Amino acid sequence: MKQNLTVQDLIAEAKAFCEKESQFDNKELFGVTDGKAVGTFIEHKFTELLQAKYNVTIGSSANGIDMPSNDINTDIKVTSIEQPQSSCPFRSPRQKIYGLGYNLLVFVYEKTDARKKKVARLDFVSCSFIDKARTADYQMTKTIRQMIENNANMDDIIAYFTDRNLPADDITMTQLAEEVLKNKPEQGYLTISNALQWRLQYGRIVKLSENINGIVRIVNKL
Repeated sequence: MKQNLTVQDLIAEAKAFCEKESQFDNKELFGVTDGKAVGTFIEHKFTELLQAKYNVTIGSSANGIDMPSNDINTDIKVTSIEQPQSSCPFRSPRQKIYGLGYNLLVFVYEKTDARKKKVARLDFVSCSFIDKARTADYQMTKTIRQMIENNANMDDIIAYFTDRNLPADDITMTQLAEEVLKNKPEQGYLTISNALQWRLQYGRIVKLSENINGIVRIVNKL
């Protein structure tokens, strides 16, 4: 009988997966330059491994995050070290300040093709588990936290939102300003760019050297 997957299991399986896959020759990925295709292939391979060993709910791309159950609540991101970033659905401008609302498991690979053997090798140089509390934008949360410490008022916060082109109308900005003054946001560690979808950049996570509560560096070869 399969046991239920826990976050601790997920982290352990991600570590083992990175170690094994970094030594594996992928015929299917030889010559593939589309990062999205590589990411989808690795996501499916990892989630299939989890399903074979554990009771785990796997979501679909159409439904949002990869592991949507309340106890796991994690989306998987796979990206190249050349430009460690991905996109995610825009739900609310609040996500930039208080986080995405779910955890992230971020695999970062370096891909090389062996032309004689016609195989690809993905060396997983970084893998991190990021708690949902740390998935807000780094600069925005840092500035807001400093402004609150410097006795900023509603007008100051709204002016900052406007200057930063936060994708929100006046009513939403006012509501968010009231909220941050009552509930100072946690320091986020992503870079989140405004677009039709959020653009998430993981460079700060990849290069992180200090221990941060809520961020688990599973693999770090950099």
